[in-house]
Amino acid sequence: MIIEKRIIPLERNGLDGSGLPVTDCDPADFQTPLPTQHEHVFFSDQEIGLNVGVWDATSIQEEIAPYPGDEFVWILEGEFTMVHDNGEAVQVHKNDCAFFRNAIPTSWQQESYLRKFYITFLDPNAETPKIESADGGVCVLDPDVEMAPVESTEPFEIEGATPEQKNHTIFTNDAGNFHVGTWESGPMICKMLPFPTYEFVRMLEGEVTITEEDGTAQTFRGGDCFFVPKGTVCSWEIKSHVKKHYAILDL
Repeated sequence: MIIEKRIIPLERNGLDGSGLPVTDCDPADFQTPLPTQHEHVFFSDQEIGLNVGVWDATSIQEEIAPYPGDEFVWILEGEFTMVHDNGEAVQVHKNDCAFFRNAIPTSWQQESYLRKFYITFLDPNAETPKIESADGGVCVLDPDVEMAPVESTEPFEIEGATPEQKNHTIFTNDAGNFHVGTWESGPMICKMLPFPTYEFVRMLEGEVTITEEDGTAQTFRGGDCFFVPKGTVCSWEIKSHVKKHYAILDL
């Protein structure tokens, strides 16, 4: 269990470029010879079933089975196809972000090497729901999606002028606590407060500086990825404009 209430930059080659340890594979999950998989977990809370990390693997063809959790991914290298029980397929390519709905009947298939950042949520205290169809359960996010204005600044406290914000939520899980979408904002300063949710961010455009309670400041720009654990005391400053894909767990 890795729990730290600090801003966590996600690095493609693991913490400080140290590489990704080999992970075990269960032969029962695959239709083909076992792949070679590596993974580094940046954040893990087993009590709530939340994990954030970077993962890679060689060719994979899984059995069709209920997908193990709600997941949001950013594909760093490679591509794969989600093949549903009805034969329909969704292709996900390098640099795409996509989400998966917990328990949909589907199979992950990739013909070559792949690497991804991920956030997964699987409540250990909840029964796996019976979902008959995978329709709509896998979707690639459109960075140019039309967004609607956001009037409220809750749950954040703003210093100075109210920012112009827009948002589009593309997915909310069956439990109503895991949300995926796209958000943008003009200039904004949020006061130093405990962060109210768990959030995974893939920066699309712009720049944000996040300062923690001890004065540590990190700046993230388009192409960066980071994770904010719930309860992290921090302030956010956007000097001009930011656009991001996000996955939020609100517990």
